[in-house]
Amino acid sequence: FRGREGSLSVPADLEGIVVAVLGLDDRPQAEPRVRIAAQPQTSFTPVQVASLYDFPAGLDGSGQCIAILELGGGYRSKDLKAYFKSLNLAPPSVTTVSVDGGKNSPSLPWSADAEVMLDIEVAGAVAPKAHIAVYFAPNSEQGFVDAIAAAVHDDVHKPSVISISWGAPESEWTEQGLAAMNQAFESAAALGVTVCCAAGDAGSGDQNPDNGTPDGLAHADFPASSPYVLGCGGTRLTAGGATIESETVWNDDPTSSATGGGVSDVFDLPAWQADAGVPKSVNPGGRVGRGVPDVAGNASPATGYRVRVDFMTYTIGGTSAVSPLWAGLVALLNQKLAQPVGWLNPLLYGPLAGSGAMRDVTSGDNGAYPARAGWDACTGWGAPVGSKLLAALES
Repeated sequence: FRGREGSLSVPADLEGIVVAVLGLDDRPQAEPRVRIAAQPQTSFTPVQVASLYDFPAGLDGSGQCIAILELGGGYRSKDLKAYFKSLNLAPPSVTTVSVDGGKNSPSLPWSADAEVMLDIEVAGAVAPKAHIAVYFAPNSEQGFVDAIAAAVHDDVHKPSVISISWGAPESEWTEQGLAAMNQAFESAAALGVTVCCAAGDAGSGDQNPDNGTPDGLAHADFPASSPYVLGCGGTRLTAGGATIESETVWNDDPTSSATGGGVSDVFDLPAWQADAGVPKSVNPGGRVGRGVPDVAGNASPATGYRVRVDFMTYTIGGTSAVSPLWAGLVALLNQKLAQPVGWLNPLLYGPLAGSGAMRDVTSGDNGAYPARAGWDACTGWGAPVGSKLLAALES
């Protein structure tokens, strides 16, 4: 990799115009928010999860485009054909978009291929007639920013929803990188494009011990902590037939297999979240900032999703699965509604609160933050009740 040290400067007359100077550092920035189950207790197809969450019937995503951002890995068309045949579905239309030289480069299941295939297969199973555009970019701050901009301003494919399953603790981003990406998300909100982001897979600390020594602090995961995106947390779902038996906060291991969530150290508490009861941060200073996540869905690898990766079938979990699940749901909603859902957050915390559109998850914790009635820093407002969410948005 290429790195740099020291400060950056621009001419004084560009102050307030230039947000970031990117491309001088190409160290890997983000990680996929995916967990492959070693010994799953049970597993679901994405179609089964969509049914359990009562996704609206009679909709297939026709006329919609789902953008998926990937910072590595790849997919194989043969795998997609075989997988969707096993679900008795026609494979979705999938297009590769290269950003900054990024390519569809499948290799091995334990590489980023697991992330790429999970994203496509979950979104495609939920909204099989939606077009899926996969934006491959280098795993760097510049690559990430450019991929978001490419998707938001894509006048060819025109995605109405974007799914992002890559992230890193806020503390591992530069100030300029955070600012540039957040500005891109603000543009998405202004243009009516919903952005769904995985909230992290290593609990409230958001620092997997495999990647170094955790600092003992709580961290919100970015980009899920941006106020302009829909932060997607994780649950552990058990079902009997077509009925949900229980749903709790996903916390199989609080340091390496649990939903992210918490309080942002970077972004202030948004006005639309003021009445949600966001707790003080457990970190020194007790800051009250943007609370994460906003929504949730099944994510535990112990109750994960059956997917096909590099000719093999695995059970995979992680909040990586929740982001494309919600993206698929948004595509269904956009198919039916008179205008796209767009920036969903102010609606979730305003007129949709108390509408029955969300199934509250009140049991469990993600380490530092416990679940409770209403919004919490583990699962947000909870899991979707798709048909009620559509009805509430229509009204």
